[in-house]
Amino acid sequence: MMGSDENFDIVVVGAGPVGLSFAASLAQSELKVAVVEQNTFYSLANPAFDGREIALTNASIRTLRELGAWDVIPASDKSALQGARVLNGSSAFALRFDPPSNSGEPLGVLVPNCRIREALFKIVRLQDRARLLCGHSVVDATNSQEGAVVTLSNGARLTARLVVAADSRLSATRDLLGIGADINRLGHSMLICRVRHERAHHQIAIEWFDHHQTIAILPLAEGVSSLLLTLRSNEAYRLLAFDDDLFLSELTKLCRGRLGKMTLASKRHTYPLVTTWAHKFRAPSAALIGDAAIGMHPVTAHGFNIGLSSQKQLARGIMTACRDGRNVGDPDMLHIYERRLRLSAAPLYHATNILVGLYSRDHLAARLARHLGLRFAQHVPLVRHGISAELQR
Repeated sequence: MMGSDENFDIVVVGAGPVGLSFAASLAQSELKVAVVEQNTFYSLANPAFDGREIALTNASIRTLRELGAWDVIPASDKSALQGARVLNGSSAFALRFDPPSNSGEPLGVLVPNCRIREALFKIVRLQDRARLLCGHSVVDATNSQEGAVVTLSNGARLTARLVVAADSRLSATRDLLGIGADINRLGHSMLICRVRHERAHHQIAIEWFDHHQTIAILPLAEGVSSLLLTLRSNEAYRLLAFDDDLFLSELTKLCRGRLGKMTLASKRHTYPLVTTWAHKFRAPSAALIGDAAIGMHPVTAHGFNIGLSSQKQLARGIMTACRDGRNVGDPDMLHIYERRLRLSAAPLYHATNILVGLYSRDHLAARLARHLGLRFAQHVPLVRHGISAELQR
């Protein structure tokens, strides 16, 4: 329970993986932190499987390990990614991405989104100075150089020296703070499910750009993969309505029998595709992290890694400001945070959008450009190894 007014150093809006990891990153400080989440305490402590498998880079794994969350995730929920292949239409050619032969590490590790959330929730629950305020949404937020005031749906008012929005790519808090964003509703949706299949995946992920669709096959346990189909939204919902037998028959056709006979290993989930880029990543006494700042297209599987990096950069800036005796909402610190995030994320964000544009077109010139582009990348080691290094860094 809390009174109608309460003071905090930092109020974080959103208890998704990035919001929770940000709160966990501040564990070594003396800062009083509130994490506001509209979902219930029970749903945070026991997150349901939502179909999403997160491809973690080695840098993200190191961050989760530093926060104490990596070892909380069961080993059975970690699937090593030993390579990736990119296919175009019916062509047998595949662009290959493999970890360097002398690295001794996989290209990445696949972990269910719900297991990451669960682990980070357990870490934050152990923090003495972090408060989880569940079951309430933010209905108002005002900010100035002197601080911020957040009003919750139960009428409580939280004052803070800094408010941090981490409440999704369609962030209501971002809107309340007066920060605009480029929002691109793509008219496509992802349909995701786990399947058991007869053919081995050899821990190799496949990104297959086919006509009017994209299929990602993510290897999990032996004989189990996560399938992500990117389709026009009306087609995705048509498949969602099929019974299991008809759905599996259609899925086998779409995958052209690549995995052999399949059976469902989970429920089906759909998500509309929306990309976002906030016009600013900070405002007086306010900052954006995760999807509230940058909502990536999932085709590169890099959105969560950027979000995890953004919270780490902001937390590091705040800790430095505290050591220097400055305010946690110091304008210069927030300006540096914004500049660094923009520089690090913009190339991948815009390159991904160009890639999506190229691969979502189905006319002959686009198909030829894709084919030539994949062969160019395969035969120019600087391109291919550079991407692999980015995934491994």
